[in-house]
Amino acid sequence: MTARRARPGRPALQVSVTDGRGRRLALRAAAGLGAWLTRTAKPLHARGHVRVALIPDAAMRRLNRTYRGTDAATDVLSFEDGDIAIALGVARRQARELGHPLRTELQVLALHGLLHLLGYDHEADQGRMARVEERLRRRAGLPGGLIGRARRRSRPPD
Repeated sequence: MTARRARPGRPALQVSVTDGRGRRLALRAAAGLGAWLTRTAKPLHARGHVRVALIPDAAMRRLNRTYRGTDAATDVLSFEDGDIAIALGVARRQARELGHPLRTELQVLALHGLLHLLGYDHEADQGRMARVEERLRRRAGLPGGLIGRARRRSRPPD
C-alpha cells in the first residue's frame, strides 16, 4: 500500500475504484465499493491509499501471466504499490455461479485483495488470513470468502 499519514478528519484508509485506466466507473455494482471497503477494514487499522481496478478478463490474464506465470484470468490480484485488480468477467461468472449479486462478489474480492496488501498470505500463514477474512466478512454480512471456497473445491467428493 502507498503509506501516507492520515489527515485529521479523513479515514486512515482511502480507496478509489476505477476501470483500470484511472477513470471512474458507471457500473452500479461498484457504487460505494471504496467506502464499503474502508468501513469494513476499519478494525485492521489500515492506512494509505488503495486503488481497486475493475478490468476486463483479457487484461487480468496478461497480468496473471506476467506476474504469476499463469496464462489464465484469475479473479483478483494485489500489487505491493497499493493496487488491487479484479477481473470483472470472472467476478460476474462467480457471482452467477454462487447465486449472489455482482456487488457482493466485488466486495468479497476487494476484501481478499486488501488482506494481501496488508501482508496476509493464506498460502503460508497457517490460517491467519483465513481467520481474519472470516471475521471481517461475517461482520459485513458477506457469504463465504475466497479462502473457504478454495478449501471446499480442493476437498475430495463425499
